[in-house]
Amino acid sequence: MPDQLFTLHPIRTSKQGVQINIGKYHDEYDTMCNLVTMHPEDMRELRITANSSIRIRTADGEAVFKCQEGKVPRGMIFVPYGPPTCRLMGGNTDGTGMPTSKGWEVTVEPLE
Repeated sequence: MPDQLFTLHPIRTSKQGVQINIGKYHDEYDTMCNLVTMHPEDMRELRITANSSIRIRTADGEAVFKCQEGKVPRGMIFVPYGPPTCRLMGGNTDGTGMPTSKGWEVTVEPLE
């Protein structure tokens, strides 16, 4: 199967905001930051089942996530910011001090 490109959008969720007050070094926070949301049809086309592992690659790195279906536009993937998304970022900040972190072109590889 040829690589299919998606657009990845790291986000902050309200649940993540609540958890950050408890601390980042807990299993619940790790679980949140390691779970991507994709459109159900995109998942079916790639033969990805709910809660299976996928590898996402950018031009700058790669990371492994669990995948869930959600109400998101086709061709887009959403994931809370966290250590895995940091592995996908490049070092260019365009002078802002924060790497570009939205709209990355990525490939997705099912692992199971």
